[in-house]
Amino acid sequence: MRLFGRTAALAAGAALLAAGCNGGPGGGGGKISDGKVVLAVLNDQSGVYADLSGKNSVEAVKMAIADFKAKYGAKAVAKKIEVVTADHQNKPEVANSKAQELYDRQHADLILDVPTSSAALAVANVAKARKKLFMDIGAGTTALEGAQCNKYTFHYGYNTYMLAHGTGDTVTKDGGKNWYIIYPDYAFGQDMNKSFTAAIQGAGGTIVKNDPTPFPNDNFSTFLLKAPGLKPKPQVLGAMQAGGDLVNLVKQYNEYKLRDKGIGLAVGLMFLTDIHSVGPDALAGTKFSDAWYWNESQENRAWADRFQARTGKRPTFAHAANYSAAMQYLEAVQRAGTDKSDAVVKQLEGYKFNDVFAKNGTIRAQDHLLLHDAYLAQVKPSAEVKEPWDYEKILKTIPADQAFQQPDSACRL
Repeated sequence: MRLFGRTAALAAGAALLAAGCNGGPGGGGGKISDGKVVLAVLNDQSGVYADLSGKNSVEAVKMAIADFKAKYGAKAVAKKIEVVTADHQNKPEVANSKAQELYDRQHADLILDVPTSSAALAVANVAKARKKLFMDIGAGTTALEGAQCNKYTFHYGYNTYMLAHGTGDTVTKDGGKNWYIIYPDYAFGQDMNKSFTAAIQGAGGTIVKNDPTPFPNDNFSTFLLKAPGLKPKPQVLGAMQAGGDLVNLVKQYNEYKLRDKGIGLAVGLMFLTDIHSVGPDALAGTKFSDAWYWNESQENRAWADRFQARTGKRPTFAHAANYSAAMQYLEAVQRAGTDKSDAVVKQLEGYKFNDVFAKNGTIRAQDHLLLHDAYLAQVKPSAEVKEPWDYEKILKTIPADQAFQQPDSACRL
């Protein structure tokens, strides 16, 4: 009996040890839970942000998986990698429920993308509660690495500080001193208004007026017609919309001939697909900040050629960033030897790398913000466009250590 009891105790101890090595989602150690790694892409697949990211971000993530498997082959810790996807419709309540479903029912180890800042903040809260990873690419709000940061959320791609301190500072110093800012009335737009106001005033400019606009919205006439009558007259219309909303705004800006009335256009956030939708002449000369451009280097172009072969389109920076985030997550799993969240977080924190998206990349340990080189770009007139989709002229590179803000003391991981 004593021998049996000792054997049973040893067996129980071994079982407990195994359970510890392959514990819950926040645990370290162990190998691959459920025998597979599941990457979830949660974004807008039918609305104003569908072109700039949408279903083609799913394709970018699939490219990362294929490249990871080709690199590691039989040595890969994750032998089976799956992709699942959902449409959050740009609604935070939908994003919340979809995130819960992806983590709980579809066993996602990581959620990627999530444009629309209000939706991203909702998903970050779910990630924190579930102790599962979330790498946001599509949302710009600095709250993700500020007051609403958490251990399991990483902000990957861009933020409103990067956009404002590239574009707002440069346009103001180039002579556009008086600004009329219009911004979508939700978390992203509110943060853009705050960041651009700080950058413009810091460069010696003035905000004549700032107005929130409905989101989403297809009619900006009330705001555009108001602009010429403001006192003092603005020299710059600062448009903080993005995606389909920005496309509609630019068309109406040109229809009302505001440029001819002495009011130039500055765009807070612009994607390659936005320029393609309205044509380069509608935006010719417009300066803006970009996180990545497909034709900036031979490496970027080679990857963009592969992307275009799959999708028929050139990639936006969101597509490249989704590829990069998926690859860096899988590399972290490889280094950790497990997909357990805490172990992967440790591998990502402070990690320095260069890949097709992030040049001089560092995942800052204090707040999980990805630092990388950014770019000040200008839209070419059609006369200078030598091939389809090559709409941007890169004016300068903004080094990683200057492109993003310092850590926010409100962040407590």
